[in-house]
Amino acid sequence: MSLEKAFGSVLRCLRQDRGLSQEALGFESGYHRTYISLLERGQKSPSLQTIFNLSKALKIAPADLIKQVEFRTHSLL
Repeated sequence: MSLEKAFGSVLRCLRQDRGLSQEALGFESGYHRTYISLLERGQKSPSLQTIFNLSKALKIAPADLIKQVEFRTHSLL
């Protein structure tokens, strides 16, 4: 699984676990709903700033978000 797809999968799970729509997450993080959708589908690669902004909106440490992505890429090899 590519890093982009793994990131998108983790992002979607975290968003849904928190009961947020793509629009609500976009509002909280400062991004448009369509950008959140592109990230979740693995069609865009997030910048470091984006990771930090999304982490803040999801109330998770950026390092923990990255750890989940790393785990997902290794567990699906």
